[in-house]
Amino acid sequence: MRVALHTRVREERIAEYEAAHREVPAELTAAIRAAGCTSWTIWRSGTDLFHLIECEDYARLLAELESLPVNVGWQARMAELLDVVHDYSAHGAEAGLPVVWQLRNSPPEAGRRP
Repeated sequence: MRVALHTRVREERIAEYEAAHREVPAELTAAIRAAGCTSWTIWRSGTDLFHLIECEDYARLLAELESLPVNVGWQARMAELLDVVHDYSAHGAEAGLPVVWQLRNSPPEAGRRP
């Protein structure tokens, strides 16, 4: 499954946020992969951050990471840098952005309506 998230970095902390992501702990990336995540990309436009996560089960990913010490520490660090934080406890797996439109990999068969 794919999940898109929107967060916002504090303007005065952009450089620190980007520096932190150049040094994501190997223990954390291993835990994210072990929890079923195959890809996680973050784009930044000004202070807006857009995440695209590809994983087997997003709710499971969150549940497996929630209490891991390396993730707890990382989330605390990110909370200092972000204005809009992905709130695991309040929104959990429902925090993803809704899909508005999607171009599918292959077009529908000729003569058939999607």
